Amino acid sequence: MPHLVILYTGQLDQEVEMKQLCRQMADAMLTVQDEAGKQVFPTGGTRVLAYPAPHYAVADGGAAGLAAGGTGDYAFVYLNLRMGRGRTEATQHRAGTTLVEVAKAFFAPVMAQRHIGITLQIDVGPEVFDAKHSNLHPLFNKA
Repeated sequence: MPHLVILYTGQLDQEVEMKQLCRQMADAMLTVQDEAGKQVFPTGGTRVLAYPAPHYAVADGGAAGLAAGGTGDYAFVYLNLRMGRGRTEATQHRAGTTLVEVAKAFFAPVMAQRHIGITLQIDVGPEVFDAKHSNLHPLFNKA
């Protein structure tokens, strides 16, 4: 943990480079610090994955948007950060604020051209079962 999963309407693949967003989000996650100034998310445990939805329906399908002067072609991005328990509410809020600012900056050029909804949600435990097997953490935990 943490894992950030990004679900988005597939037409955005023609307009943005989602791999770039994934990298920016992972880099931003690694900057988040707790109240003591300690890095919140372990480098070896940080994951960002993005999945396009080839089939989707957003808002009203265009009628009201067209009447209001929009294009009727809406996009949506859902970012879900899953983190383990034990972090303060202030730390969780700091993580959310950091990530939403990255998303806003990333999508700003596209939002100037089309209507997009962006949602960021953070989920925290309780885990019913949590098994991990990785050789990534030792790579970054060398002292």
